[in-house]
Amino acid sequence: MLFTHGYNKVFGKGGLEGTTGWFESLGLRPAYIHARMAAATEMGAGTMITLGAASPLPAAAAIGLMATAARTDHRGKGFFVFKGGWEYTGVVAVVAAVMAALGPGRFSFDALRGRNRSGLRWGILAALLGSAASAGLLAASYRPDVKPDDEAES
Repeated sequence: MLFTHGYNKVFGKGGLEGTTGWFESLGLRPAYIHARMAAATEMGAGTMITLGAASPLPAAAAIGLMATAARTDHRGKGFFVFKGGWEYTGVVAVVAAVMAALGPGRFSFDALRGRNRSGLRWGILAALLGSAASAGLLAASYRPDVKPDDEAES
């Protein structure tokens, strides 16, 4: 699911140009960088979760993505996703934290390398890391009240 969301940002209708415009409308500045980083993070984290590689880092990336989406695109729209709310992003973030706690599994890339990172502390670590990354990104780049023309004049 995460990989296909990133893939769609690049190759779906509108492509990266459309994604950039959407991110611009959300207030993520500079939008062209955020569009590319979001797509790359979604595709990378989705692939790593699927392969069970570098756990719990890809789960933290998913949590960060979902926290950012909840704060930008779903903000002020309530809970239910059918009304544009944060329900979906919340569920995906919780599932990512649970996956980090459960670990990548015995048929994973991490297991082949002898790395077993599972347990409650790994789930909590993924949640904290993802939340902190989202907070940092939003503090540095989220400017919903600034128009692109206003930035050029500043």
